[in-house]
Amino acid sequence: MATNENLPPNVIKQLAKELKSLDESPPEGIKVCVNDDDFSLIFADIEGPAGTPYENGVFRMKLLLSHDFPHSPPKGYFLTRIFHPNIANNGEICVNTLKKDWNPSLGLRHVLIVVRCLLIEPFPESALNEQAGKMLLEDYEEYARHARLYTGIHAKPKPKFKTGAISESTTALNVDQSNTSALNADQKIMVGGAALPLASPAPSPSVLVPLTVTARGLGQDQAAAVAAAAAETRVGGTAASAVARNTTLKKEAGLTKALAEKKKIDARKKSLKRL
Repeated sequence: MATNENLPPNVIKQLAKELKSLDESPPEGIKVCVNDDDFSLIFADIEGPAGTPYENGVFRMKLLLSHDFPHSPPKGYFLTRIFHPNIANNGEICVNTLKKDWNPSLGLRHVLIVVRCLLIEPFPESALNEQAGKMLLEDYEEYARHARLYTGIHAKPKPKFKTGAISESTTALNVDQSNTSALNADQKIMVGGAALPLASPAPSPSVLVPLTVTARGLGQDQAAAVAAAAAETRVGGTAASAVARNTTLKKEAGLTKALAEKKKIDARKKSLKRL
């Protein structure tokens, strides 16, 4: 792996300034990845220009600087697969700026801009990908279809997820479960010493609602009333109607018992009068 020690101190100083400028003010559609430990290897993400078959794609490339840079041009490679006349299958870039038109005074910004312009205007005459070059000259629509296909498969930007979305969903789920538990606890109604856990609010009439009845310690009348309420709820009545029904039955049972006691008292009074 190349290190900064392979580059002359004056070149490192100049590169540091340029990389800082690229980081703070990147060219349109280009994002440079700065590695402070190795200035000889420059990475950049290039957005596909609008109106081209590379639109909506993001392509990663690298520039490899030799030990005698800037006297010799850097070597450019696309790391993202792309269908382009001037980019070989191994990603090597063929552009005059990196070959015969190289000038030591040219900076990295100029090189990156030229590479992005290559996506807008290919040069099929100096093609590294002969299939793409021939297709571009003979049938542009077919060339564009192939280029869009490669872009859609290989150059799609990674999806951005909302930070903490999963934890927020988990928290919401836990809150819903807690609320359900609290609601179930609140819906337990004591009827004559019997616990009646109710179903969730507004059940569908076609749904049978299970109703657990504990009748320990109840008299026959009360037990019968609770059982009647349970039966009414199971056939589709609401828990509220079961409670109302139970209350009515208890009142009727109380009245019946009071009348029976009154008859007994009246009978005793008649017996005393006879004596």
